[in-house]
Amino acid sequence: MFSADAVALFTGLNRRRQRRLLDRAHELASDPFLVPDFTSSDADGRVISHLLLDDFLFDYWVDHAAKTVLIVGIDDAL
Repeated sequence: MFSADAVALFTGLNRRRQRRLLDRAHELASDPFLVPDFTSSDADGRVISHLLLDDFLFDYWVDHAAKTVLIVGIDDAL
């Protein structure tokens, strides 16, 4: 699942970078237990993982009960 901010970044990319971002997002969703580069907490106390994949920094948390990766932010690291 993507937040509105993540979708906004996605729509501003060219098609090639959109494909790369989606590929990395699928990789993250298939293995959400990757060791993040660093973590932080949001206002609700959830642990937010931050992981640099290719040229994108993904901010996400995993809802284990729902088996869902929620991508709350993406930054273009270029």
